[in-house]
Amino acid sequence: MLLERGWNARLAGQDENAAKPWPWADTAPIGRLHVPRLKINQVILAGASGRTLAFGPGHLSGTALPGSRGHSIVSGHRDTHFTFLRDLIPDDEVHIQRSDGKIVIYRVTGHQVVDARLATFTDTPDRSTLTLVTCYPFDALDTSGPLRYVVFTESVEPSDQEGIELDWH
Repeated sequence: MLLERGWNARLAGQDENAAKPWPWADTAPIGRLHVPRLKINQVILAGASGRTLAFGPGHLSGTALPGSRGHSIVSGHRDTHFTFLRDLIPDDEVHIQRSDGKIVIYRVTGHQVVDARLATFTDTPDRSTLTLVTCYPFDALDTSGPLRYVVFTESVEPSDQEGIELDWH
């Protein structure tokens, strides 16, 4: 409920400081993630620290904001907010609502298991890409492993978005 209130404040034009979900929070909502097929609807928080990820998916600082041109990376815990990543399949839609209210639609292009110690990601300044990341394997008892499950998406051209209905509930 507090994250929703913070997100609504962002949509109403308040900056990150005014939209913090509670006064002492070290994060604030920066976007909303929606996967229609799986009925996933989550607020994306600024930063990807352990404290932030305890409350929801977090945007990795230094990457493009979700829904913007460039490469955006959002991460979440495999046993809570990002458990659904294992169920995403190619061509699934991932909708991102930006703080200005605009919605950007992404299409899943694939997934891969990578070693976080060796992985690198390339910026995409000419287009909007979104990478969703969580720890792997999903059912591991050890939480300190180096493997990550990565889902790759590309934005859908605006002309291809016509006729798509958005249901955020």
